[in-house]
Amino acid sequence: MIFGDLIPYLAPTVVLLLILGSAIKILPEYQRGVVFFLGRFQGVKGPGLIIVIPGIQQIIRVDLRVITLDVPSQDVISKDNVTVRVNAVLYFRVVDPERSIIRVEDFAAATSQLAQTTLRSVLGKHDLDEMLSERDKLNNDIQEIIDTQTEEWGIKVANVEIKHVDLNESMIRAIARQAEAERERRAKVIHAEGELQASKKLVEAAEVMSANSGAMQLRYLQTLADMSTSNSSTIVFPLPMDMMKTFMEKQKQGLNKPKDPDPGE
Repeated sequence: MIFGDLIPYLAPTVVLLLILGSAIKILPEYQRGVVFFLGRFQGVKGPGLIIVIPGIQQIIRVDLRVITLDVPSQDVISKDNVTVRVNAVLYFRVVDPERSIIRVEDFAAATSQLAQTTLRSVLGKHDLDEMLSERDKLNNDIQEIIDTQTEEWGIKVANVEIKHVDLNESMIRAIARQAEAERERRAKVIHAEGELQASKKLVEAAEVMSANSGAMQLRYLQTLADMSTSNSSTIVFPLPMDMMKTFMEKQKQGLNKPKDPDPGE
């Protein structure tokens, strides 16, 4: 009989418990709740315990943590008419939950579409060499453009990173040939600079030795020593430099001496 008397109160109690369960919301520290009262914006609440009147109030949860967005691969035509496929990754977070819900329908999808169009627009203004060598500058340019446009949506773009720049096989071979030619050019320049420096040093050494006969004699003896060590079957007899000098002077005088007249003339 007692249980039968409680049956009429059981259904209202269950309904009341369901209403209380749906009215109580608990938001963690990294979430905020955008509350609407009969369709009109009422405020941003959280974190912690929140009471929402079912049917009258509506709450939309917004995550404030950094969101990683993978930008799909985009076909980009560079400034020098080279077609490449580029993909990137975008890091952003919600800084104003009210605007991220009211100003845009889906802020994640809108940010993704904006990142794709901005990626094609910015990279299309640069050459292929700049895409490969100046990624930090391109990342900053893309980040600034996206951040400026998403500010209206309560979005803060923290960073943009270009992950891959894919080239076709013919372009990869052309770049390899260009790099090889550049290495050969540098090698020739370095070799030419070395020859120039060596010639200058040889001129300086010749001037020193011409001013000092003793230095010339030492160099002559050093050359003989090198010749004797390089080929053991060769026998070298040193010749005094003074004797060679006297011989060369006599030979020079003989060349400068006027010739005797021909008797037949």
